[in-house]
Amino acid sequence: MSKEPTSEDSHTQSSGASQWRWPIVILSIAAMALAAYIYSINTAKEVAENTMRKTQETLQGIGESAITIAENFQQSKITHTFTEFLPEAKDAGEGRLEVGTLENTKVFKRTNKRTILWDKISLGTTITEIRVPATFRYHLKLSDPWKLEVRDQQCFVIAPMMLPTTPVAIHTDKIEKRSERGWARFNKDEQMDSLMRTITPRLTSQASSDSHVNLVREPARKTVAEFVRQWLMKEDHWREDRFRTITVIFADEAAAEDFPAKPTLQLN
Repeated sequence: MSKEPTSEDSHTQSSGASQWRWPIVILSIAAMALAAYIYSINTAKEVAENTMRKTQETLQGIGESAITIAENFQQSKITHTFTEFLPEAKDAGEGRLEVGTLENTKVFKRTNKRTILWDKISLGTTITEIRVPATFRYHLKLSDPWKLEVRDQQCFVIAPMMLPTTPVAIHTDKIEKRSERGWARFNKDEQMDSLMRTITPRLTSQASSDSHVNLVREPARKTVAEFVRQWLMKEDHWREDRFRTITVIFADEAAAEDFPAKPTLQLN
């Protein structure tokens, strides 16, 4: 026959359960805290590993980029790429880079005097004069030797010698002619024709003279510097951390170590 539980037994069981309630709660909280701590450690570890990996990738990319920049900025690399670029450049045609022009009016004059009787009697003097407006043009041959020298952030260009473009351009619509003949002379037309035939060779000779070449030298120097600047921009070299100045020296000038005194073009 079973025994009915008394109120005393119920009180005993309730007291036992109450004794274990808080330890169980504390253990549960501790377990949850431990789990959260372990999770946070794992998360922090993953974040650190990802950050380190990204940093390494970034540093590697920067390093590779710096190596590429350094290689592209070498003397031999720059000279080689510029030499390859020259045949592609088009300006005045026929592999020429036009660098300067000079407009000038030339006066050609011829005088012819005739006498008889041992210079006792003058038959008069024929005077012929031609005023010729002309344009002198100068160019560089792209196929001639070019040289680029790298010194810190300076680009020195040793360019070919300037050459006159011939024949010289004559503005025939603006030519002025004048003739005078003596009282017994009838050769003014003949003398005019003869003088006209000398104009082209005489202009060609003048175009090659130092006096004419020197008149266009400085404008030509700036034209060449601008030509090189455009190439440097194409190669991403014309900037603060690369080239800042361009100095142009023509082949017929002094050595690069002595001339010119200041850059032809400077990055603003």
